[in-house]
Amino acid sequence: MDKKTLAGRDARSPINNLGWYSRGYLPHFDGGEINQFVTLHLADALPKKVVRSWRIELENEDESIAKLELQRKIEKYIDRGFGKCYLNRESIAQKVQESLLYFHNERYKMISWVIMPNHIHFLFRPFKNYELKDLMHSIKSYSAQKCNKFLERKGTFWQADYFDRFIRDYEHYQNVLRYIRNNPVKVKLCQKPEDWKFSSFYTRTADIPVRKNEITDG
Repeated sequence: MDKKTLAGRDARSPINNLGWYSRGYLPHFDGGEINQFVTLHLADALPKKVVRSWRIELENEDESIAKLELQRKIEKYIDRGFGKCYLNRESIAQKVQESLLYFHNERYKMISWVIMPNHIHFLFRPFKNYELKDLMHSIKSYSAQKCNKFLERKGTFWQADYFDRFIRDYEHYQNVLRYIRNNPVKVKLCQKPEDWKFSSFYTRTADIPVRKNEITDG
């Protein structure tokens, strides 16, 4: 398999404009070589009109508070399992997992992940000169192509935007790991984290222990 096919183009480019930006209704932070917690939804899992209504509701809040509250609302909504939930099919979840791991230790370190019925969470660390937006394009476009082909369908597979949070410190890092591990248990898909097949905790190929100073080293 040609790895350039996965990206559609080479995802590597000099990062000259690190910081906050927006590609749609969610803000993003590209900080270079820092750990990022990313949530990606299937196209029908979270209607844009729902998010727009939340943004209007929160428009008078402080920006940082509004951002966190928006994420809480999104998490609660998608955990209810709206949409066709293609990721509930083992063959589809497998293709998405393979896409997440394809450039592991080459363009990024994939630390932990979980594939839920209508969304995925993952914690990863981009390598030098690989921008978050390009890595996300790589993962989304390749997995969408493979899944659509298997499902014999056309059209948008993933939602255009995604939610990312950079890891602030070691405590935040541990909280994110716990969230990823326990997400299937929280929504009663399984009794124990290790029972959920499409997660790093099940495969034991990630959830890599790190030293505290690795969380903030850039």
